[in-house]
Amino acid sequence: MPNKTTRRDFLQTSAAIASAVYVTGPKVYAQNEERSANERVSYACVGVGGKGSSDSADAAAHGDIVAICDVDSKTLVKTGSRPGFKEAERFEDFREMLDQMGDKIDAVTVSTPDHTHAPAAAMAMKMGKACFCQKLLTHTVWEARRLVEIAKEKGVKTMMGNQGTSTNGLRHAAGLLRAGKIGRVKEAHIFTNRPVWPQGGPRPEATDPPPNLDWDLWLSAAPERPYGDGAYHSFAWRGWWDFGTGALGDMACHTFNMPFAGLNLANPKTIHATSSGHNQDSYPQASKIEFEFAHPSGDGIMPVHWYDGGNNPDPALLKGIDFKHKSGAIIVGEEFTLYSFQDYGDNWVLIDNDGKEIAQKDAPEVEYERSPGHFTEFHESIIGKREHAMSNFAEYAGPLTETILLGNLAVWGAAEGESKKIEWDAENLKATNAPEVMNVVKKKYRKNYGEYLDA
Repeated sequence: MPNKTTRRDFLQTSAAIASAVYVTGPKVYAQNEERSANERVSYACVGVGGKGSSDSADAAAHGDIVAICDVDSKTLVKTGSRPGFKEAERFEDFREMLDQMGDKIDAVTVSTPDHTHAPAAAMAMKMGKACFCQKLLTHTVWEARRLVEIAKEKGVKTMMGNQGTSTNGLRHAAGLLRAGKIGRVKEAHIFTNRPVWPQGGPRPEATDPPPNLDWDLWLSAAPERPYGDGAYHSFAWRGWWDFGTGALGDMACHTFNMPFAGLNLANPKTIHATSSGHNQDSYPQASKIEFEFAHPSGDGIMPVHWYDGGNNPDPALLKGIDFKHKSGAIIVGEEFTLYSFQDYGDNWVLIDNDGKEIAQKDAPEVEYERSPGHFTEFHESIIGKREHAMSNFAEYAGPLTETILLGNLAVWGAAEGESKKIEWDAENLKATNAPEVMNVVKKKYRKNYGEYLDA
């Protein structure tokens, strides 16, 4: 398996994650010699429906939209009629857009189903374009590592669309964990109510796609399969292995985000999953995953547990306090438990060992950089106002995506209900005791879509 990441790069991951969060305040950097802060940025948008609607609107609020792309012609026409988009060239194929408009584009947003993220982002970055890509950054572990390599090679500005990363609440909580304010961490528990779409069942009956949808372009890198009405486009694709990353991939970029930032949850040593069972075509209805990481203190192992599909942590972890939301994270320390509720890691309380709740406003202060806003961080990195966004590919989003997708590695092995305890060699991207899961570490690509990821 091609892998150009050096051991030195691998060992620097922990330091990069730490520096992304725990800084002494906002920094302003020298302007890029090729662009002044007053110069308009020309954005092109791949995928402008669903989350792409708000991503493209963010781009329009910061710069000029010169091109838009969507495989659904109705969505393309609707978006093209919005203020700020009327002068944009329209395309259905992102490859044609980048080939034809490359010299007019500074930055690209990618807001497609997961299976198209990496080819589109890689093509844009190799052309020297800044890239904002929706979560989850990639469809496979190898793709996450490859986008990190390309971002470093090309020196382009990048960001993943996990908005909680840019909230002060998340950064405060991560800073508390890094500063040891809850005592030595014993374990972490992270949970979501997802999936909220059908998964775990057979494929639908084949039907003709609607005339406004180019099904071949929608499939992009994924294996051939017939269209099924309502089963894939425009939302339920998340529940299929060929297209999405399941409940974990949809929400862990949010609920796992604060613990990742605070505890350096990159490169687990082992992963083990139980599930409701699945056919290796559609994700299971429910799963539980246990990761083992090197303890952030450098001494021992720290377990991290994931729950979805109606599974939840033991309520006793909250020491008598009721759950405040259907998703969140519980980080158990020797002195306090940090309970983050809701999806983005920015709402939380501390609980002492007597069960007393300490409000966020009364928690200890730590130093962290305040964000001007998620997309604004990305835009400021392009114009030279800051060095990079916190959730940039190379130092943060890539390693976070790898960790999340390693949970799905174990879920793949739990098709019959339980996986083995998979031993993971992060440096070489290899499940050393489970060759049967390697097909979901790196996949095959249809047509020429894999070429954009080649070295």
